[in-house]
Amino acid sequence: MTAPEAGGTPRATADQVRVAYAAGVRATMTALVVSAALATLKIGAGVLGNSFALIADGVESVLDLLTGLLVIGGLKVGTSEPTSAYPYGRGKAEPLAALVVATVLLLAAAGIAIGAVHEILSPHPPPRPFTLAVLVVVLVTKELTFRWLVRRGREIGSQAIEVDAWHHRSDALTSLAAFVGISVALLAGPKWAMADDWAALAACGVIAWNGVRLFRGGLSEVLDVAAPAEIHDRIRSVAGAVAGVVAVEELRVRRSGLVFLVDIHLEVDGDISVRRGHEIGHVVKDRLLGCEVPILDVLVHVEPQWPHAEPPQASERSASASRSGST
Repeated sequence: MTAPEAGGTPRATADQVRVAYAAGVRATMTALVVSAALATLKIGAGVLGNSFALIADGVESVLDLLTGLLVIGGLKVGTSEPTSAYPYGRGKAEPLAALVVATVLLLAAAGIAIGAVHEILSPHPPPRPFTLAVLVVVLVTKELTFRWLVRRGREIGSQAIEVDAWHHRSDALTSLAAFVGISVALLAGPKWAMADDWAALAACGVIAWNGVRLFRGGLSEVLDVAAPAEIHDRIRSVAGAVAGVVAVEELRVRRSGLVFLVDIHLEVDGDISVRRGHEIGHVVKDRLLGCEVPILDVLVHVEPQWPHAEPPQASERSASASRSGST
């Protein structure tokens, strides 16, 4: 089914994507500023306060900067207009960015784990007390950033922004582990100085778990996992409300970045003309492109609803088989 002619129902999807892209970039840039400030604070405090857990936590915040830039790049490429070379757009760039972010999380977990083990095997003095105050500020800031980004990501339907939000939650968890480790090292005496390093090691498990979980989410979208049930229900409702549509026989919906691609099979009265069936299909497509669901394109297949249980061809074949059997 081709796109509507000029003068038809306007396509709201382009405007939705532009608004979503602008909101996504603003959210990610704000998070980048926060990450830059916290990374500087944590690394500086870790070096001055003799805390490997805090240094590792600062390195994780530096990774937040890199992943934030990846998210912006994924949003920019993923929301570009379809072309002759990419007729379905480049929406897959957005979940691909999410996959890269998740991979960075896994690599960060491995790197911090190696550094923590090295520190455990190398005796050193305990951290300085002021590092705890730094971690309190970090924990509050990171948790607020996480919640805000998750909300914005869900509002615009961005998998990459939600993944980036969980990266900030992972950063908050590493800060919490560092807080516990430093507290033990300070309260229990020099013999427990390595508790700071054990805390960094424990945080790696949390980071790795989030990395695996988020990688699976991004991979599912790249492999065209089915859209949520509520999206299917809304599309069926809009299509079924069009005059002339007898039933929605089949529906397939997949996400492509911030938008959806729809394949829909409609049943119409089998006695109407081909022209009338084509018009009904166009109306369904226009309604879907103009609804609140951000749909990039709709492929409509129109089928006749036969008055009997079987279409004529099947009935004729059955009758023919009966006659040959009787002879």
